Amino acid sequence: MTGASGHLGSQVIEALLEEGAEPLVAVTRSPEKLEALGARGVEIRAGDFNDPATLGPAFAGGGRLLIISTDDLAPGKRFAAHSNAVAAAKEAGVSHIVYTSLTNPDEGNPIGFARYHRETEASIKDTGISHTILRNCLYADLLLMNGQQAVGAGALYSAAGDGKAGYVTRADCARAAAAALLTETGSSVRDITGPAAVSQAEIAVILSEATGKEIPYVPITRDALVAAMTEKGMPDSVADVFSSFDVAIAEGYLDVTSNDVQDLTGQGGQSVRDFLLAKKAVLIGQG
Repeated sequence: MTGASGHLGSQVIEALLEEGAEPLVAVTRSPEKLEALGARGVEIRAGDFNDPATLGPAFAGGGRLLIISTDDLAPGKRFAAHSNAVAAAKEAGVSHIVYTSLTNPDEGNPIGFARYHRETEASIKDTGISHTILRNCLYADLLLMNGQQAVGAGALYSAAGDGKAGYVTRADCARAAAAALLTETGSSVRDITGPAAVSQAEIAVILSEATGKEIPYVPITRDALVAAMTEKGMPDSVADVFSSFDVAIAEGYLDVTSNDVQDLTGQGGQSVRDFLLAKKAVLIGQG
């Protein structure tokens, strides 16, 4: 599996180890970060999507491969990196590819990097290798940052209008990825979501419940949201991407729920309400 030292990748490894998966190869740009895994029977290999020469040795002998999408926001670099990984997988004779994509990466999706997921999905299909595309919705974990800001500001500001999103926890995405890597056959596209889509107004109610403070939802424009982000020091390119999430919610692209987490893992995903209530200490700055 790739991206093994990242937030999602590290959780996938733990899920695989719990299932007794072996042999398990963890590919990372920073092998030194995973030295402890070596003692647990995981083979650590260096591999960088931006350096194709490293990927042949990294993928050699791998039967099933998890490609965790990169988070590079530079125009075009994400797809170039993914293309290198897909090409190396085909060259290495990988028998099944699992790829972490995005909900509805259609041509009209306003999320800044949706096109790179769409193009990567197409390149995987073009290899003829059996594959599982995991279209992960927005991480519920992102709501912790938004929630802290809302608590501090006394209101939840968003440009998502009345739209809803099937927020899913990173932990549930990790469980689904591990299960797909271990069990999926044939080719399929799976929507990895939480059990219910929620609106920003509903999130504000949950934040109020979790913190004991009245947190109203205040709809704003995308321009106002970007201005607020950049005033707090967020780079323009990052603010543009994060604000595009709100636009995608407002336009209905992320209003998707499915039973795929349950079907893959045998256990349903955690709801936004349960996730945020469990993170009360984080929301109020004590965790």
